[in-house]
Amino acid sequence: MKYFAGLDVSLEETAICVADENGRIVKEARAASEPQALSEALRTIDLPLERVGLEACSLTAWLHDHLRDDGVNAICIESRQANAAMKTMPNKTDRNDARALAQIMRTGWYRQVHVKSRQCRLWRSLLVARRTVLNEMRSIENVVRAILREAGIKLGTLSRTAFASRVRELADADAQVAAMVEPLLAILATMLAEFVRLTKQVIDIVRKEDVCRRLMSVPGVGPITALTFRATIDRPDRFSRSRAVGAHLGLTPARYQSGETDIVGKVSRCGDELARTALYEAAHSLLVRSKKWSSLRAWGIAIAKRRGMARARIAVARKLAVILHRMWADATEFRYGKESVSAMVA
Repeated sequence: MKYFAGLDVSLEETAICVADENGRIVKEARAASEPQALSEALRTIDLPLERVGLEACSLTAWLHDHLRDDGVNAICIESRQANAAMKTMPNKTDRNDARALAQIMRTGWYRQVHVKSRQCRLWRSLLVARRTVLNEMRSIENVVRAILREAGIKLGTLSRTAFASRVRELADADAQVAAMVEPLLAILATMLAEFVRLTKQVIDIVRKEDVCRRLMSVPGVGPITALTFRATIDRPDRFSRSRAVGAHLGLTPARYQSGETDIVGKVSRCGDELARTALYEAAHSLLVRSKKWSSLRAWGIAIAKRRGMARARIAVARKLAVILHRMWADATEFRYGKESVSAMVA
């Protein structure tokens, strides 16, 4: 007889359910959401577990790694598919969710999620921390601009380093406005210093990573994009075809087809938002800032002339995902291509 377990993980406690190959619930338990406690609970059940399923969540990777080390065949499953099965239960409880996960493991109706290595998870945490600080700095800058506009002061376009000095220069004439913006400028100064520290950590990592340095040979791809792509993909052999990477990162159009209806919509935006944003920014840099000719840039410019710059950025970002994966898998450098005679004359 084969047995399958489902673990409904919450922050403090995990509900455990074990079903046999016929779908009958044989054992249920609860344990603390800690690796040792879960391993001990599964050993106490004392049944040969074929598969143990966990729904993807913030604790999953940590628990998955430790359970695997303890010899448990732990499988992380895709959340949307798990939720579809859980909705068949009339009442949503942790116990019912664990039962649904056990049945999913039994039937094999699941999509296994790749659990990234610990190093890639740490790199991604660093990138998320850096992006969070950057977003908060932008929010505070926008608040400062709004305060100044109320006093009829327009800042215009400024670099981040010149922002504080220009604000103080313009706000000095109004003591009340100056008193309001000064605390915000002090916060910005502290955040800017920490942002620089986080960015330096990223650059130090990229300098030591051969894969990142190879990816940076692509025009428009800098340290942030290279490390983001490296941390997101983790292992290039996860994808049998490089074209699948664009869809994995949500850079391909969503499609709805039923009968005579066949609608191709906007990009799906599924997958890792951090990597998708980094590739979009790299595409913008390639199209707008890069001066060196490449067949990729020429292709993107041609799309921009036909369909607009916004669509061109998406198309180039998708192509970048494919190229970066292929370069990584084949350990090759970026190929600029051969410029045509007509392009050289133009």
